[in-house]
Amino acid sequence: MLYDKDIRDPLFDFLEETYGKIRIIEEKQMGRSRADVVMVMPSALCGIEIKSDADTYARLNRQVRDYNQYYDYNYIVAGTSHAGHVAEHVPEWWGIITVELEEGRTDFYLLREPKENPKVNWKKKMSLLWRPELVHIQEMNQLPKYKQKSKEFVIEKILLKVEKEVLKEQISGELFERDYNEIEGIIKKYRKDKLLKQLGR
Repeated sequence: MLYDKDIRDPLFDFLEETYGKIRIIEEKQMGRSRADVVMVMPSALCGIEIKSDADTYARLNRQVRDYNQYYDYNYIVAGTSHAGHVAEHVPEWWGIITVELEEGRTDFYLLREPKENPKVNWKKKMSLLWRPELVHIQEMNQLPKYKQKSKEFVIEKILLKVEKEVLKEQISGELFERDYNEIEGIIKKYRKDKLLKQLGR
């Protein structure tokens, strides 16, 4: 039996061999669910749900709804115990990777390639970005700063002004460059500057 922890690292190697330049982000909050893995590609985001042999389908319907709102493509990675029926539990545009233990080695098989997700909600997808990352996208596209406006307002303005094909690459670019060690300080500085501006200092 393969558990989630047995699957992750070999899966990341498999994805890197398959797709080339990628960045892996684990345990990303999305709505009421959490994506096991987000694979950042040069012009797309791919959500990946892992269903190990120890997992059930109990929460999968809700998880599928959330993944469909946030990511351009989605995969389910299924252990041997799920392989026979997993296709019945995800939409036809989801990719399927099966995983099994063979001679002590974790073996992956690409059962179905993912198709572009027709249900992606661009506002939700862009909400994955932090405010300083959105500011950088505004700068790259010569948009006003909207410093006093909400994140939701800024996202709407970006979506009105920038073509989706351009945004796909820019969103991926921000996530490729994201530094989890530095971002806390960047966000604090952004909030402090915003507060000082409101106070007229």
